[in-house]
Formats: sequence, structure tokens, C-alpha cells
Amino acid sequence: MSKSFRKHRLVAFLFLFTLLSDQFSKLLVIKNLVLGESINILPFFNIVRVQNKGVTFGLLSGTLQPIVFIILSLIVVAFLIDYARKNKNYRPFIGMIIGGALGNVIDRIVHGSVVDFLDFHLGSYHWPAFNIADSAIVMGVFVLFFISCSEGKNE
Repeated sequence: MSKSFRKHRLVAFLFLFTLLSDQFSKLLVIKNLVLGESINILPFFNIVRVQNKGVTFGLLSGTLQPIVFIILSLIVVAFLIDYARKNKNYRPFIGMIIGGALGNVIDRIVHGSVVDFLDFHLGSYHWPAFNIADSAIVMGVFVLFFISCSEGKNE
């Protein structure tokens, strides 16, 4: 098995794992919770069903129509695919980001907003609810940023 094939397989796996786990988890939330309902899991963590009309962590909520977010997301995905072709070492993390972005695009198309359900809190302070797609996007961008900075120091 060639090295290139293994790298593509990892990218495909991370993309599909992110997209499918995101959509499956959202389906479970939709089927089992009504909008606004919350289940306390740990003293600092709840599962809650919310609809996010903004971007990651509710940013820009209510400022733009869902179609604008869909178009912007698809432009970013196209840019990331092009970037992945030129930067082979980053492909697995780009696969995570694309999987997350498309997971949220699917929500916007199907539901008109994104299903968020992971709710971390400390006392009465709640971090904005998010989902697996958001987590994959943030982790992928963080790792890409860290790798880019590390490579810059080595050159």
C-alpha cells in the first residue's frame, strides 16, 4: 500500500468520521429532546437541544440569513480542498474541518439552523452550546495553526 494511499485513507476516514458522528449525534438529540430541553450529565456538563442561527458557539446569531452561511461555508470548503492539494501534510486536519463544516451546512439546509447540544458550565456561567462539527473545526484549525507555527520556527 503506497504512502499516498494511506494518507488519503486517513483524510477520508477523518472526514467521514467527523461528518457521520456529527449527524448521528444531532439525530439522537432531535429524536430525544424538545427544543430547550436539558439533561444534566455531570455537575459541569449538560446535553441541551438548541438551534443556532449563527456560526460556531453562536457567533453572529441572527445577523445573517442561513443561505449566507451556507454559501460562505461552501466557499471555505472549496478553499480548503485547494489548500489540501498544495499542502499534503495538513490533509488529515483539513478533512476534519471539512467534515465539520459540511455537517453544519447539512443542518442549515435541513433545519434552517445548526443543532447544538454540548453545554459546559461553571455555576451559572454557560459556555455557548456547540456540537461535534464545531469541535472538529476548532481542533482542526488549532492543529493547523500549531503545525504552521512549528514549521515556521524550524525553517
